[in-house]
Amino acid sequence: MSASFVVQRYSPASQIIHWLSALFICLTWALGLFGDEFPKGPLRETANFIHISTGEIIAFLLILRIILRFSTPQPAKEPNKQAPWLELVGRLMHLVLYLLLGAVIIAGVMTQFSSGKALPVFGLYEITSPWGKDRDLRHFIKELHEFFANSLMALALLHASFALVHHYLLQDNTLKRMLPIFLFKN
Repeated sequence: MSASFVVQRYSPASQIIHWLSALFICLTWALGLFGDEFPKGPLRETANFIHISTGEIIAFLLILRIILRFSTPQPAKEPNKQAPWLELVGRLMHLVLYLLLGAVIIAGVMTQFSSGKALPVFGLYEITSPWGKDRDLRHFIKELHEFFANSLMALALLHASFALVHHYLLQDNTLKRMLPIFLFKN
């Protein structure tokens, strides 16, 4: 690879992980938000199992995303003459998205454990709770989990909005670099 080589797009693996993460985050958030609306019994238990399983998929995708972030070349930054401070805002937003995603996952696991229940891992096996049932702790951690999840969704919507601003107002390639090549060609 020559020194003048510049990556113009995110790798297909990064794109797939990004869009799968977005899909699973929306699904998991919706199940968490409306899970208690399901009637008690098998339907609610299934919704909770799917919520936990998709959370585990998100955790796996987050690990892959971090590995890819540091192991593959990233596209060159889009020049922004109108507002150069946007690059700093973008970096901070990505960092906070990663941190919130990790916080949601950790709080979700802790919510399950504080109920005294094992954590089912895709229905294949379970991780036993390291502590007994504690209603007060569970309530507190569940509230944190919900706060982090709602904050994550709000920031993700802001992230998507900024991508559209880049595309339609600033008319740069920020959005195109993360979309599959068949949707937008450079």
